[in-house]
Amino acid sequence: MYALTDCTLYTGEQVLPNYALVIEGDRILELVPQGQLNPQVTQISAPGRSVAPGFIDLQLNGCGGVMFNDAITAHTLDQMHRTNLQSGTTSFLPTLITTSEEAMDQAIALVKDYRHQFPDRVLGLHLEGPYLNPKRKGIHPGSSIRPASAPGVKRLVEAGPEVVRLVTLAPELVPQDYIQQLAATGIVVSAGHTDASFEQGLAGFEAGVSMVTHLFNAMSPWLGRQPGMVGAVFSRPEVYAGIIADGHHVHYGSIRLAQAFKQDRLILVSDATAPVGTVMDSFTIGGQTVFYRQGKCISAEGTLGGSALTLIEAVKNCVQQVGLELAEALRMASLYPARAIGLDHRLGRLAPGYTANLVAFDPERFTIQAVVDQGQMHQGD
Repeated sequence: MYALTDCTLYTGEQVLPNYALVIEGDRILELVPQGQLNPQVTQISAPGRSVAPGFIDLQLNGCGGVMFNDAITAHTLDQMHRTNLQSGTTSFLPTLITTSEEAMDQAIALVKDYRHQFPDRVLGLHLEGPYLNPKRKGIHPGSSIRPASAPGVKRLVEAGPEVVRLVTLAPELVPQDYIQQLAATGIVVSAGHTDASFEQGLAGFEAGVSMVTHLFNAMSPWLGRQPGMVGAVFSRPEVYAGIIADGHHVHYGSIRLAQAFKQDRLILVSDATAPVGTVMDSFTIGGQTVFYRQGKCISAEGTLGGSALTLIEAVKNCVQQVGLELAEALRMASLYPARAIGLDHRLGRLAPGYTANLVAFDPERFTIQAVVDQGQMHQGD
């Protein structure tokens, strides 16, 4: 048992200065005014630091020099987690972009096995594809994009939401009964890489789509006479939206407008790739070479291929560039993603009984000072 002291706690609901956070084992035991802390409890001082729930990334292709699509192994997941801890992310969905049926089966089997040992590290699989619209494929390999089929959907349903947590698809091309089957199982269905009209987007929401993947990117835009998928998601307050706040994928002014529309349904995602946490200038994704230049991941044809963003950088950008309050930006990286995938009963808050996943950082420089991963502290810079 130990307590973090001399810091400001961002619990997900409140901002608590001069409180102590007590951790026992892998759980948060209590939050108490520092003056009331049992003097026998070991104290770890974090003067001037902000302490928040560990970040939760629902869209992570790779980091630390590895890509999940390239090596669907436990070693890859381990490396992604180790790299994540350096920037405050304690839980994630490894994201498999459009690929073969064999690779999908391999990823499902891996995540099922991995979660037996690390259920709060890898929260499930994010299948981004293969049921996408080729018109909005982005970096995804067009040769592997294919229509949804009854056997394919059955495979995902049988895997269940504890393994396949999130599926990104183009709702205008997937029969509504398939969407209904996935959603009824508890799998989060997200619209992405879609050219859906406003009406098709709304029909997808009615069928069970509850989220959109990387809002504004690879989807039909909001125009005056054609509101598209962006207009559809803005018209439905209950629908979640992931957004990449790196300044390359989306203009900060658009993020500000999106936050005004979506409020507590706007989620920060990294869409990160291999260069995060490393020094490298190129990698492959979807069979294409992507070059890392000046903070941007881009193919030879000029197509964005993921990002080199971390969630602490996304939080910083939302505060310094978008103008959001720190408490709200932190919720966008922890509480809201946990809620979107139905895990906010144990993740995304600083509260008694919750998993002891948290991040301590300098609120001026947004540098990570320490990360607690299931009760185990890892010191930062």
